[in-house]
Amino acid sequence: MRDFTWGIAATGGIARTVGAAIVAEPGMRVGAVGSRSPLRARALADELGAESAYGSYEALCADPALDAIYVATPHAQHLQVAEAAIAAGKSVLCEKPLAADVADAERMVALARAAGVFLMEAMWMRFNPLIQQVAADPRFGEIRSVRASFGFALPYDPAHRLWAPELGGGALLDLGIYPFGLAQLLLGMPAELRMAGSLAPSGVDAEAGGLLLYPDGRRALVDVSLLAHHANDASVVGTSMRADILAPFWAPQRVLLSGPSMETEELVLDPADNGYAGELREVRAATVEGRTESAIMPLDESLAMMGLLAEARAQLA
Repeated sequence: MRDFTWGIAATGGIARTVGAAIVAEPGMRVGAVGSRSPLRARALADELGAESAYGSYEALCADPALDAIYVATPHAQHLQVAEAAIAAGKSVLCEKPLAADVADAERMVALARAAGVFLMEAMWMRFNPLIQQVAADPRFGEIRSVRASFGFALPYDPAHRLWAPELGGGALLDLGIYPFGLAQLLLGMPAELRMAGSLAPSGVDAEAGGLLLYPDGRRALVDVSLLAHHANDASVVGTSMRADILAPFWAPQRVLLSGPSMETEELVLDPADNGYAGELREVRAATVEGRTESAIMPLDESLAMMGLLAEARAQLA
């Protein structure tokens, strides 16, 4: 059986990281890299052992040797690349967030569904085995609260993608998707959202924090920042057990479970089985089986998250 073959769109840090995860995964390989810079595409292709390098994303997506495209461009370019990949019939793993705004995300999903092509947001936190164990553990009883923070101090530079509105910058899209996403996974979508924060001179959200409110008093406390370093951990409190997810909570290597009727239990990640491997395996399995969506990271949940982040941002204006 031949290797499942990936094309990588873009050459930045996350493209290198996921490309290395592809190369390390048995039965997978990188067949091509695409970039607006042919030199950068060729350099990353050589680094990952890929045969082909292309100077455009359209040429990459047209390569008949590829089974799937990993979209690692800045958020504002996700739709362009995904549209070309879907038109070519390639399965698509699109880096989070799914798009720069709700309209682009909705168009991307509509195109994939109309074409019957697999599309999934690369929300690697959902594929981390420790996060999956927490989400599936019945010993919590009823989960009553979730708390998560993600923040670091990034010097202001309007040219940096995280500070640039035209590149989909801001704390919420890049960082907020993790604490919001943990709450979504464990509690679902909130009935009400109350946010506070501040904007950068460029207009993007520099920091945001607040409450996601659910029926019967359940709640999530989320906090994200490009201005200050946070604990970057999370806690999940149920009626019978709690979990302390140690930093970085979106890619944890250790989780501590505790409760009044149990000794503290430690969950430890197998370093070879991180979230990147899980999402890559999901794309391959879905493509082979003819599935067009993932039950682990459903498209409707990706769209709901885009709407929630947009609402959070609107409350900061």
